[in-house]
Amino acid sequence: MAAYRSAAGFQRVLHAVKHVCFSKQRCGVIICRYSTVYDPTEKTFDKILIANRGEIACRVIKTCKKMGIKTVAVHSDVDSSAVHVKMADEAVCVGPAPTNKSYLNMDAIMNAIKQTGAQAVHPGYGFLSENKQFAKRLAAEGVSFIGPDTHAIQAMGDKIESKLIAKAAKVNTIPGFDGVVKDAEEAVKIAGEIGYPVMIKASAGGGGKGMRIAWNDEETREGFRFSSQEAASSFGDDRLLIEKFIDNPRHIEIQVLADKHGNALWLNERECSIQRRNQKVVEEAPSTFLDPDTRRAMGEQAVSLAKAVKYSSAGTVEFLVDSKKNFYFLEMNTRLQVEHPITECITGLDLVQQMIRIAMGYKLQHKQSDIPINGWAIESRVYAEDPYKSFGLPSIGRLSQYQEPLDLRNVSTQICLDNFFFCFLLVTYGKTREEALKKMEEALDNYVIRGVTHNIPLLREIIVHPRFVSGDISTKFLPEVYPDGFKGHMLTAGERRELLATAAALYVAVEIDGEKVEVSGEWNLASALLPLTINGKHRTLQVYKHAYFKLRVLSKLAASLSKHMPEKVPEDTSSILRSPMPGSVVAVSVKPGDNVAEGQEICVIEAMKMQNSMTAAKAAKVSSLTHIHKLIHNPPRYSVHHKSI
Repeated sequence: MAAYRSAAGFQRVLHAVKHVCFSKQRCGVIICRYSTVYDPTEKTFDKILIANRGEIACRVIKTCKKMGIKTVAVHSDVDSSAVHVKMADEAVCVGPAPTNKSYLNMDAIMNAIKQTGAQAVHPGYGFLSENKQFAKRLAAEGVSFIGPDTHAIQAMGDKIESKLIAKAAKVNTIPGFDGVVKDAEEAVKIAGEIGYPVMIKASAGGGGKGMRIAWNDEETREGFRFSSQEAASSFGDDRLLIEKFIDNPRHIEIQVLADKHGNALWLNERECSIQRRNQKVVEEAPSTFLDPDTRRAMGEQAVSLAKAVKYSSAGTVEFLVDSKKNFYFLEMNTRLQVEHPITECITGLDLVQQMIRIAMGYKLQHKQSDIPINGWAIESRVYAEDPYKSFGLPSIGRLSQYQEPLDLRNVSTQICLDNFFFCFLLVTYGKTREEALKKMEEALDNYVIRGVTHNIPLLREIIVHPRFVSGDISTKFLPEVYPDGFKGHMLTAGERRELLATAAALYVAVEIDGEKVEVSGEWNLASALLPLTINGKHRTLQVYKHAYFKLRVLSKLAASLSKHMPEKVPEDTSSILRSPMPGSVVAVSVKPGDNVAEGQEICVIEAMKMQNSMTAAKAAKVSSLTHIHKLIHNPPRYSVHHKSI
């Protein structure tokens, strides 16, 4: 073990919690009112090791402290000063930065358990949370795994097996092929029998990885290739299955809770339909779409599946729901979900506390009739992505400024970090959906992130779009609302005047388009936020060095001379194929001298464990392959040069 630290006397300023109506902490903030009672006399575990990092590790530590349980954090060498490390009572370094040598290093984590005497392990989500071998090793050492047993992990982690179990439990399933697809040609044959469109997906998959929609034979062959490669890279298992694609569905999931005594509950639903590339962007609880009867039917089927597999812990059963409220089993996640806080907000239950009690062998404290829907909660996932490219391709950079909107009531932020991207989870809660949406709008306006391109502009447009506000959504929301891609907010004439007036007010008072615009407020030009009143309306503006909207305020002389200072013409990159994201080059499909057609694949880049095909923008001849390295750190440096035909 590289390092070991005891922090029993550590003065945790970051963990100071004010027990008023709502509780907050800097990492892993939960804003809901918990109806859960933390009984310090109830015997659970003396010490729990959290086999994770970041937001979820902080989240677990917070509940452990309320329950009087000591905690052990694990960390890589570069995470030694992370917040979750400082919050824990003890911390152990489990290896260097690469996750396969630290957070996925089972030997190192097992040694940390022995070294600290931890009695149980909470895996969080990701990493080893759904690894049956890890759960087996813990059981062999007499250490409790705070999650389901290995049988449930195995059964629900395999999409083929889980679908067969679901059918036997009389859970609605999507028509499709239940076996393993051998090769691309068999995939074409099966797809033809099922009928297009079809969904090709990794048997051991999750999180949108290893999934492709195919509308014809050619797309099936291509989808088979990419999905199998992604599945092998992400899960070490390239097996695929094919099923009927439910066009224009909603993605709605049911939170379940089950103990070791055969009791199980459904904790209402989460609407997760706003997605890009099969990955969630905005979630809410409850759903605007479900009526009480459909909600009950989905909940009862989710519980039926949990009981069929003898599930014990918190878990999530995901469904696709069509326009007529027919619903079909998609998969079961045998862990805590990233979006679990919005369920906690509307039910008042602390899911981590429930998981710990269940792992200790206690029965559930609640009956189904005890589970409420109080208010509305919304979660936005703020990614380090460029939303103007395919609704979000990974971006890189140095985080130079960060300011959370914590001055707003009933708003929380939580931070998840990965090797290639960051994800800030922004959660708002209100008595009604309208109130929760309004708080989300204010929170996004007041969220300051500098140095890295992020998707807040897209999130802001989604939550105020009339279709989203009315609840008219599906998994195809983004491509339908923005068929030509997201272009940013289009200013109205009034908004243009307001923005120009604000810029001018910082310089000199003027009239805009012949109309007087009143701008007032107390601002500090050193602040990233400008709280203003414009024509009687409250506005929050952010000041950027490089603005989303190009504004110039000039004197008359400067304006008259500006015509003699033409803007620099952008570089012509039409003859160069550049990767729009950092990632690994996993395949190069051309060689110098090849003639390529418009849309033809040039190479394949893997980013965030997703395969992305880079294609030619026009018919051309490849002249050279320049600096094609295994890992792309700086996309503009690596390119394929070609000449137009």
